[in-house]
Amino acid sequence: MTSATAAIAGIGETAFVRATPRTTLDMTAEAARRAVADAGLGIADIDGFVSCGSADHVDELVFALGVADRGFSAATSVVAGTATVGSGLQLAQLAVQAGLARHVLVYYAIKCSKPGGPRTTHLAEPLKVDLEMPVGYFGQPAYFAVLANRYAHEFGLSEEELASVALTYRKWAVLNPDAQKREPMDMEGYRKSPMVARPMRVADCCLMTDGAGAYLVTTLERARDLAKPPAVVAGIGIASNPEPMSTVLTQRRDLLDLPGRRSAAAAYAAAGITAADVDVAQVYDCFSISAILQTEMLGFCEKGEGGRFYHAGHAAPGGKMPVNTSGGHMSGGYVPGINLLIEGVRQLRGERGAAQVEGAAVCAVAGLGGNTHATTILTRDQ
Repeated sequence: MTSATAAIAGIGETAFVRATPRTTLDMTAEAARRAVADAGLGIADIDGFVSCGSADHVDELVFALGVADRGFSAATSVVAGTATVGSGLQLAQLAVQAGLARHVLVYYAIKCSKPGGPRTTHLAEPLKVDLEMPVGYFGQPAYFAVLANRYAHEFGLSEEELASVALTYRKWAVLNPDAQKREPMDMEGYRKSPMVARPMRVADCCLMTDGAGAYLVTTLERARDLAKPPAVVAGIGIASNPEPMSTVLTQRRDLLDLPGRRSAAAAYAAAGITAADVDVAQVYDCFSISAILQTEMLGFCEKGEGGRFYHAGHAAPGGKMPVNTSGGHMSGGYVPGINLLIEGVRQLRGERGAAQVEGAAVCAVAGLGGNTHATTILTRDQ
């Protein structure tokens, strides 16, 4: 889908913390106010809302913000990584392009510290309850550990190569004053990280975060008159595999066949670019192996070369293809997808200080949602 007439004009986040007594509604309202203020607008200017799967009803958010009236509301039901990076943005751009709203807020909040955390996602799935859980095949680290072992069997993956993903993102997080994990980590520190599901250590897993993010979408023409340089939505690609969420990560014939290659191809085509034109990338890193797979699928290295790509330093500060410049989900904070998209906007604005990628004009953002995947291309306004 080509989107060169839509832009992200405002961004906002809460602090990313391990646990908070705040509700998701309270955090969402803070992130929304920050996004509106970032664009130089007032609450009264917002007439559209897109929920990316937050538990709170849009009516509650509208009341919390003090919005008097709205003409457009929507929600996307795909998993948050795809929703925040792709389908939520897609709904917002459709609304502003069709004249259904002038300024649309896209938002998402999460509380990983709730009892059970993300593990509760699969507790009600009969296939897992009956067949997988009794043998200990349960929980996202176990699922992605199987992917990592299959990848190692097919292509080779040393401990040092796997570790290089976590070490790369930690290097970026050290440069980000808002990252949840900022203490430096070397190979010795990585090896001290407890093993969760071999070969995945704690350091290979995304953080458990409570937080929220929001971004404001409007037409490019309007965005040019607002407070910050617009991030142009140059292309969105969304692809899916034909399996339910209960089987996609554990029972597929080819566990490594995520739909990222197809979503990236669609996004590049819509934007009129190739992978070689990308200056900086933000890749959904729920686990180190998922980052390796998506880095390959976005075309930054060949299939089977992802581990060696990271180990060579290509994605690190000073590398030829910087990836996850905020620290990503593994060191920056895990508010699925949305904080990656927001980081992409900041890079295009030139706001990242010590973590700024020089000359960043094209950013690819990848969002994994299990059996769905989104790739969005953001560009600096010409």
